[in-house]
Amino acid sequence: MSSETQYDYLLKYLIIGNSGVGKSCLLLRYAEDEYSDKHIITIGVDFKIKTLNVDSYKVKTNIWDTAGQERFKNITVSYYKGASGVMLVYDITDLESFNKLGEWLIEVEKNAPNNVYKILIGNKSDLSENRQVSYDQGKVSSLFYLRNLQTLTE
Repeated sequence: MSSETQYDYLLKYLIIGNSGVGKSCLLLRYAEDEYSDKHIITIGVDFKIKTLNVDSYKVKTNIWDTAGQERFKNITVSYYKGASGVMLVYDITDLESFNKLGEWLIEVEKNAPNNVYKILIGNKSDLSENRQVSYDQGKVSSLFYLRNLQTLTE
């Protein structure tokens, strides 16, 4: 690590999904170890930085929280450039957010680097009494989307 940088590796991640699925809450919990049950709408994008020690390396992570509303899609497209990973988030209590995953995945394939890692997150498991998407549905769908991605993007 040079004296000019404060890290050995820099990783960029995006969090995407429908509005209200809890993207900002996930980011807040991870980056600042805080929790808020208030719904605050992200306008455009927001980001947080967290530096981790992994083995003997210092890894700086930039995590971008994108707005889920359709009107912000043109703004967020540029943030895919250079991403190491994309987190596709849905709300387990909202079937519509789950059903939109295919559309979000198409956005990733159109805009992110070819080798980007994709992570599917079923959020709001603390509200399991209101669950509309089962764990098995999420598991099966993630495998389906990854295997049939070429078909979805044609």
